[in-house]
Amino acid sequence: MSKNSPPKKARRKVRRKSQPAIVTSPLVEARNSPIHGKGVYAVASIKKGTRIIEYLGERISHSEADDRYEVKGEDDGHTFLFIASNRTVIDAGVNGNDARFINHHCNPNCETVIENSRVFIDAIRNIKPGEELGYDYQLTWESTDDPEELALYACRCGAKKCRGTMLDREPLDKKKQTKNKKASGKRKR
Repeated sequence: MSKNSPPKKARRKVRRKSQPAIVTSPLVEARNSPIHGKGVYAVASIKKGTRIIEYLGERISHSEADDRYEVKGEDDGHTFLFIASNRTVIDAGVNGNDARFINHHCNPNCETVIENSRVFIDAIRNIKPGEELGYDYQLTWESTDDPEELALYACRCGAKKCRGTMLDREPLDKKKQTKNKKASGKRKR
């Protein structure tokens, strides 16, 4: 350091309050599901707003997730990946917990909440003992994606108003177009 250079400022470590990992929950258990494979079921009453469990697994980059599952069979759309942030994907296939077995549902009783790149499952209505938990996966897709590949994401939730797919209602590229049109319309005003 030269005589004329200013001293370096001391950096403080900012500690964020973080919740402990919810590895298991006394409120739920995993068992076979008529929807798909295993499911997660309430073993006690769960009140609306309850944080039920955290989605856990190995935390990896998006490119690692792409590399890891590039070799999966084309007829197998099944993974336990959850995007936690623009830098982090959680692979619950490695060190995951029962949260990975929560199935998609078009009439969900839960939702995912992302806080500080952590994913939690919260009840959005009261859930009775014996009821299977489900949230809307809202998987993203593009209008140019192969229809045969998209068919792998058929929904089997059995809801009265099942939309027939685990995919988001609108393709990502159409959402971007709509968003861009709205933004350019605001600029013109």
